[in-house]
Amino acid sequence: MKIVDVEAIWLRVPAIGQRCEWGEDALIVRIHTDNGLIGIGETDSAPAVVKALIEMPSSHETCQGLRDVLIGENPLEIDRLWQKMYRQTEYVGRRGAGIHAISALDIALWDIAGKFYNVPIHTLLGGKYRDRIPAYGTFIPRPDEAGNRDVLGTLLDQGLTSIKLGGGGFGDNPIKDKQLLKIVRGEIGPDIQLQIDLVGRWRNAPHAIAQCEALREFDLNWIEEPLPSDDSQGLLRLAKFAGIPVAGGEGLATRHEFAVFLESTHPDIVQPDITRCGGISEMMHISSLAKRHGARLVPHGFSTGILLAATTHFLAASEHGDLLEYSQSDSPLFHSLNSLAGHRDSGLFELSAGVLRYLRPGRQSHLVVRGTQDLRLPGVPIL
Repeated sequence: MKIVDVEAIWLRVPAIGQRCEWGEDALIVRIHTDNGLIGIGETDSAPAVVKALIEMPSSHETCQGLRDVLIGENPLEIDRLWQKMYRQTEYVGRRGAGIHAISALDIALWDIAGKFYNVPIHTLLGGKYRDRIPAYGTFIPRPDEAGNRDVLGTLLDQGLTSIKLGGGGFGDNPIKDKQLLKIVRGEIGPDIQLQIDLVGRWRNAPHAIAQCEALREFDLNWIEEPLPSDDSQGLLRLAKFAGIPVAGGEGLATRHEFAVFLESTHPDIVQPDITRCGGISEMMHISSLAKRHGARLVPHGFSTGILLAATTHFLAASEHGDLLEYSQSDSPLFHSLNSLAGHRDSGLFELSAGVLRYLRPGRQSHLVVRGTQDLRLPGVPIL
């Protein structure tokens, strides 16, 4: 079996609203083989940049287009192909968008392997530890109190027992943040876990420590990305004095960057994104690092169902995969791009039903997009 084509498909929602924030676009990849199997992957990145990295003409040994790197290769040799992609994009890759592109392609290669061997991805990863994975719902705060109460009611109706909020300006105004958290905690009660995502908005360690003290009454499960990831000294100080578990790492790439992050900041929770960190392959290395450093691993996941499926299979095969992020964005890319083959019950994702249709083994997989005419950039066709 050989790879005969690699597609990079750029999708974009034309009208961006508050509830579609961070769900404006998506970069989907399809790897085609000579026996008709098609693997699907995605990356949560800048689609135009990743598309260029995949489709660009090759220049020299360490500056090659990823499509060129993969054409003619055996898609089942996943580890060797990961190393080849990493090495042959060294000039433009190693971190950031280069690894984001490799992440999408790696997920697609695992998808092909599952279909070829007719087994679930979690079986290929060593076997599943669990059939059901608890999920926590993530939402972007609405601009009005009624809107926030409405989305919280929806989350509780889904049976979720853990909720996270962030984005939409949360973290910029301490007074408004506290008012919002009073509403949220009042709606969900004392027994639902509550965590917040600051997106690196707190100014420095002293400011962050003061904010943690001010928000202690809300019994936060963790604070996510309170400071920029590069502020290692600030994060280390915060880990010592916050009094609330500190989480981060969603923007980091490869085991190498995570090793430095874990050693220098001592986070309680590490949050690699499977579509950015290097894919399923690299996620396994990062998981081992987290275990070695005594950090809990709770993957970041705020994009399409492809990310959700890949993360679910990884967590099923992870000894400590105990929590899955489930986006509540209204973006059609998140909820209309695919259909669930399994079901979610009382905040738990069922693995036995295959999770998502296109990662179910034994199926001829293809990208199914509903209403593609509404999901295009002007002048950029959906391929």
